[in-house]
Amino acid sequence: MSQLFESGENYLETILRLQKEKGEVRSVDVALSLNYSKASVSRAMGIMKNGGFLTVDDKGYIHFTEKGLEKARSIFERHRIITKYLQSSLGIDEQTAEKDACRIEHIISQQTFDAMKNYFDKN
Repeated sequence: MSQLFESGENYLETILRLQKEKGEVRSVDVALSLNYSKASVSRAMGIMKNGGFLTVDDKGYIHFTEKGLEKARSIFERHRIITKYLQSSLGIDEQTAEKDACRIEHIISQQTFDAMKNYFDKN
């Protein structure tokens, strides 16, 4: 599994955010953050481990592989730039911009995202 669907990308982004906040992350932390069942998160962790995105140590802590960290950072960057664009360029409130960015980040073309990113890099 080299390509992730939207749900897998959301898991990776959530794990990255939680690692930045807490340092170490377990599946239960992901379940609480996303308000998903532990069983759903466990299934997703298995899929992402098999896909080469994550490992889980014997204490239950989740770790990114190089491939997983690269993908998580890419998704997080998309979310951050799109949120910023919606707020500063269009005047969308923070809560709505965050929610919309979470959906847009998975479907936006690379060309459009690069244009947004370049816009902010220049301004």
